[in-house]
Amino acid sequence: MRKLMFGALAGLLVTGLIPATAVAQGAAPGAPGAHPSWLPANKTGFGTAHDRSSNVWFTLQGGQLSEVYYPDLSTPSVRSLNFVVTDGRGFATLDHTAKSQQVRRTDDDSLTYEQTITDDQHRWRLRKTYVTDPAATTVLVDVDFQSLTGRPYQLYAVADPDLTNDGSDDSAARQGDALTAQDATTAAALTAKPAFTKTSVGYAGASDGNTQLTKTFKLSTYDTANKGNVLLTGQTAADGVRNRHVTLALGMGAMAADALGSAQASQRRGVRDITRAYDRGWQQYLRGVSKPPSSLKTDAERDLYKASMLTLAASEDKHHPGAFIASPSMPWRFGNNDPEWSPSGTYHLVWPRDLYQIATGLAAGGDTGAANRAVSYMFGTQQQADGHMPQNSRVDGVPYWTSIQLDETAFPIVLAQQLGRNDLWPGVRKAADFIIGYVGPNGQPAPYTQQERWEEQDGWSPSTIASVIAGLVCAADLASHNGAPADAARYLAAADKFKADLPKQTITTNGPLSKDPYFVRLTKDANANNGTKYNLGNSSVTMDQRAVTDAGFLDLVRLGIYRADDPVIRNSVRVTDADIAFTTPTGQFWHRYTKDGYGEQADGSPWDYTFPAESRTTFGRLWPLLAGERGEYELTLGDPASAARRLRDLGRVSSSAETMPEQVWDENPPSGQTGFPPGTPNNSATPLAWTHAQYVRLAWDVQAGSVLETPRAVRCHYLGC
Repeated sequence: MRKLMFGALAGLLVTGLIPATAVAQGAAPGAPGAHPSWLPANKTGFGTAHDRSSNVWFTLQGGQLSEVYYPDLSTPSVRSLNFVVTDGRGFATLDHTAKSQQVRRTDDDSLTYEQTITDDQHRWRLRKTYVTDPAATTVLVDVDFQSLTGRPYQLYAVADPDLTNDGSDDSAARQGDALTAQDATTAAALTAKPAFTKTSVGYAGASDGNTQLTKTFKLSTYDTANKGNVLLTGQTAADGVRNRHVTLALGMGAMAADALGSAQASQRRGVRDITRAYDRGWQQYLRGVSKPPSSLKTDAERDLYKASMLTLAASEDKHHPGAFIASPSMPWRFGNNDPEWSPSGTYHLVWPRDLYQIATGLAAGGDTGAANRAVSYMFGTQQQADGHMPQNSRVDGVPYWTSIQLDETAFPIVLAQQLGRNDLWPGVRKAADFIIGYVGPNGQPAPYTQQERWEEQDGWSPSTIASVIAGLVCAADLASHNGAPADAARYLAAADKFKADLPKQTITTNGPLSKDPYFVRLTKDANANNGTKYNLGNSSVTMDQRAVTDAGFLDLVRLGIYRADDPVIRNSVRVTDADIAFTTPTGQFWHRYTKDGYGEQADGSPWDYTFPAESRTTFGRLWPLLAGERGEYELTLGDPASAARRLRDLGRVSSSAETMPEQVWDENPPSGQTGFPPGTPNNSATPLAWTHAQYVRLAWDVQAGSVLETPRAVRCHYLGC
């Protein structure tokens, strides 16, 4: 968004809004600045100290630091920190615009990241290393700046605070050789060691450092910028020749003095000692969980496994144990901070469905403590008075979206039973009773759900019904262990009825995709042989419900309700493979469902919900985690070799720094064009915790030769022990 503003700024120079010389000006002009928006969601790094006392997290996107979260994982408070290199006369380049960008983790057992950026004209190189201070709320950026020509250059740091998830109401000021920003509840401070030689504050797109330097190659000094989208700029002492090294500290706090104190304290401790302590914390974490299983054959696969465990652990809020967010990102329209999405939410929230996936992945990897915190959080913090779990919530448990999704109430029950949490019986009883008694807005009885697992349609969904059946059987088991046989009988009777009704509701015998019966994605009327039509949403088309498939029926196998070799399951696999699978150079992956529209436009520009129905403006891409679900099915079918290949393919979609995406490019445009190779990550939510959890879980499943997550109580009830 802000890049689009630069081209309109030439006129500002003519009218004198941006002075051409570095003269102190007092208050910065151009208030309130450009509209604040967040950076794209394809993060290549995500880090925080393992210590709970340091409640600050950072992300990397492209060649720069992107969102910093503080004071919790539901609250992004900094948009970016980038650098500008200039000779002061003829050029000024924003570092993150360079084509040569490399990012890696510097230690396979930690979340320390290094970005290396080389100028397109080979004039300079920047190496930036990121950690957070385990003893403070500070992000540290250790910078090595090298001139490749032998000539000295000027290096400026530009930070863009969007405090408390809203960049429109911040104020900024120079504080000696430091810079601070403040809103009503949160503050940020930027310091350098050696100290900045010049500082300024300004408004985005008007008087900020990026705009000034790219237009005039000089920085005018403004002392204050009040109430707007403000940026902080400091000239470092590094020139790339005689002075190459500088350490930046981005401190966070409730007040400017707190943030500045945090940054200064971290600078006094020194980046070397802090990095050692940061790495040591994550190394100790990995020593306390299981080592990578032997199903992972290469060093790269084992490194990705460790990165996945670390990423999952880092996704837990420090002050709300068990609150793991879905992704530290805001993809596409969700990052625009439009009135509908301001403050931004969605992915950096806690979704009970994703939390179940995260918890089962962590448990498979040996972190049962985290899994127990997750289920305690769901029943102790998220659960609503009537027994259901919210669609999603902030880390403090306050609901954000409020649609009813029955799988998000059922999966916590399954997790509680799997972990042997008899102490959660009161919450489990409330949840199970809610499921049985649920009635939709038009009187539809359970297992109708207001939204199924992809959150875009109501109806009768095989994947939702699978979770409901499993949840009720698990609730019956917990009831028996808590001396409630009548409840146990009720729950088993309801589960058995839902299973008996499932074929009519979700298996079509006259659909157009096969002469044999198969599962549909969902039905709107609880009759899978009716040709009821519905619009798929996301600018997609209107279709006969019998012609729309997804692979959610595999949950019936994974959760122990159907046999893997059931004829309808087998045929449904063939139908979905023909309809929504696509083989890329990376591996075979699946769309969520027929003609999915949740993804980028055909030219690669962002998804938006505003495009007309039937226009097919946006295209849902391939979801790697669905390859993991297929691998679990193949293990249950007795095909470990195929499951091992799914594990290999799933591991191929990560970034160079081992972040795993929600989606990868598919068969639809712009796939196959330059910059859009099929099977590589798009700009969807990255890292997606669910994808990382699926990788960890499948690795242990392949090692064991079976699906460890399958609830024994469910399998024994329906398939025998």
